[in-house]
Amino acid sequence: MPEFDANRFRPDSAANFIGGRKIEGRGRMFEVLRPSDGVLLAPLLAADAAQLDEAVADAAAAQKRSCWGTMEPRGRMRLLRRWAELIEGDTDWLAPLEAVGSTRTLAEIRAWDIPYTAECIRFFAEFADKHGGEVGATTPDKLGFTLTEPFGVVAAIAPWNLPLVMAAWKIAPALAAGNAVVLKPSELTPFSVVRLAELAIEAGMPAGIFNIVQGGGADIGDALVRADAIGKVSFTGSTRTGRAIMAACAETGPKPVTLELGGKSPQIVFGDADLDKAGAIVAKAITLNAGQVCVAGSRLLVHESVAEPVIDRIVRAFAAHRIGETWNSDTTMGPIVSERQLETIDGMVSRALAGGAEALAGGGRAASPQRGSYYAPTLLAGVAQNDEAVQGEIFGPVLTVQTFADEKEAFALANGTRYGLAAGVHTSDVARALRATRELQAGTIWVNRYGRSDDFILPTGGYKESGIGKDLGREAYLANCKGKTALIQF
Repeated sequence: MPEFDANRFRPDSAANFIGGRKIEGRGRMFEVLRPSDGVLLAPLLAADAAQLDEAVADAAAAQKRSCWGTMEPRGRMRLLRRWAELIEGDTDWLAPLEAVGSTRTLAEIRAWDIPYTAECIRFFAEFADKHGGEVGATTPDKLGFTLTEPFGVVAAIAPWNLPLVMAAWKIAPALAAGNAVVLKPSELTPFSVVRLAELAIEAGMPAGIFNIVQGGGADIGDALVRADAIGKVSFTGSTRTGRAIMAACAETGPKPVTLELGGKSPQIVFGDADLDKAGAIVAKAITLNAGQVCVAGSRLLVHESVAEPVIDRIVRAFAAHRIGETWNSDTTMGPIVSERQLETIDGMVSRALAGGAEALAGGGRAASPQRGSYYAPTLLAGVAQNDEAVQGEIFGPVLTVQTFADEKEAFALANGTRYGLAAGVHTSDVARALRATRELQAGTIWVNRYGRSDDFILPTGGYKESGIGKDLGREAYLANCKGKTALIQF
């Protein structure tokens, strides 16, 4: 096999997509670096205020002009399915483009990200003619019914950790429901979604139905959610930014929002668990994408009777990782997205160690011949419940470990943060597993596994400071519709 040439996959700076074509921005310039080696991937010219206004106005006009929201629902479904087919057919270009510009390995993108993105679009496409309202029970002299309509234009703000997949979560249900979408990707990973937009036009989507604006969150992102023509906002990212978006939507609407925010998810291992299986799952749940996943299982809570063997299995799993460039076929864990993020991770770990924690594995930057940002899988013991490392979202391959004596203590520790995105439970006791699903304050509970599957029908979303609303499932489709009630007197 010929050596991979990362320099072949250099996007151009015309990365805004408005009215069916790529447009070079007139705003701030960002230097987008490859996380794997720190090399300049490409300059990114963000949109300016006028281009943002143009993108939103164009989307609103296109949604009306093309009758996208009122067209035959199965026609919209067929177009979205064609788009999904084109995405899968573009794997040889799209996968390397995503890999060189992100923290996702080329092997993972080929095997999971692109098929998942395409199937997500197909899943929501099928909702186009499956939901429309219902007839209500009224007195015989009246007919009462509800119907659903699109908002018009949905603003979607996607994170950098899984650029294609997270964009699909936002745009697929919104488009299937008949909305136009204006997407702002992260300025750290801006380019691969532009290829999605090009393929949408090739599939036959009307120009303007899917527009992309590039830029930072404080200016372009804030202006996007405040735009008058935006009917609904969907965001995945930090709790801090989610609060700001919610405030902006309240000030300029109010507008409905879907927010998937931070997480500090526990993984509880009971003494009756399959320890080999549990150890492998716990280790993978914090090293997948180098821990840069909102649902990363970042807190190990293990029964004191099995703490030593579980920790031993995790330490060995961490040591087995091959850390390197995303395009290297031997890589099992890629880089941190940026040097700034690595410094944030290392700062939290360093403060934990200075406060008395012990690194049973890792504890600092990974040894690597590359110039990129790499962090060693880290296991921190000797931490207390109120420590920053236990309470704060590190967003890297850092796992804290605490022991418990009984079920009550396990659930108390698990629920003892301000987050509630996900939780994992490892046990052979069915009754205990069912109790856990009741007791744990999290939007998703996984039992004897950890991580999402391809069951798109299952919604995902958080409790407490981990967000409001749901992505995936019929809930995500309906969240992109507004309801109307009609009552006819005979």
